[in-house]
Amino acid sequence: MIRDPSDLQRYNASERANHWVTGICFILLALSGMALFHPALFPLTSLFGGGVWTRILHPFIGVVMMLFFVVMFFRFKRLNHMTDTDWEWVKRAKEMVDGDDHNMPEMGKYNGGQKLLFWFLGLAMLVLFVSGIIIWRAYFSHYFPIGVIRTGAVLHAVFATVMIIAIIVHVYAAIWVRGTIRAMLYGTVTRAWAKQHHRAWYRQVTGK
Repeated sequence: MIRDPSDLQRYNASERANHWVTGICFILLALSGMALFHPALFPLTSLFGGGVWTRILHPFIGVVMMLFFVVMFFRFKRLNHMTDTDWEWVKRAKEMVDGDDHNMPEMGKYNGGQKLLFWFLGLAMLVLFVSGIIIWRAYFSHYFPIGVIRTGAVLHAVFATVMIIAIIVHVYAAIWVRGTIRAMLYGTVTRAWAKQHHRAWYRQVTGK
């Protein structure tokens, strides 16, 4: 892909690699988790070498995702603090969805919706990791009473389901807003894209 040298860098190679490893782990965990969750989805275990291997690999992939997510969390935490402008963006989000973004407040590197997703994912990852440890039969579940294990299993399923829905919305939004995906593929965005969707960030990086 030929890119304009005047394009703005949004993510460096390390940040993009961090994002893609986390994302790939999430896809693997969603597929293996659904396979283990309901008998109707058990055929998905064939992607991992069968039921036994699915049960073995699922928690280990979860640990890998958690490690990379923690790096990503502290990498971007400073940029995701909610401000009054972000809450104003959230209030007007329906206008943007309806195709009218003229009254949307100027956003920094991330808009209010992206920031709320960031903090939800941080909470969800924490709950999934802790509950995953509690129900990890091979190593840890024998340390906990059965009531705690059952609660952990319910929390794990609920937060995993909500997280899958949230990521689907996240991916859809990236596809819907043209020019967004290239930021995670190549690290750059056009100046026109930045000026339209993240004008405050555009002013910051260009000095205009």
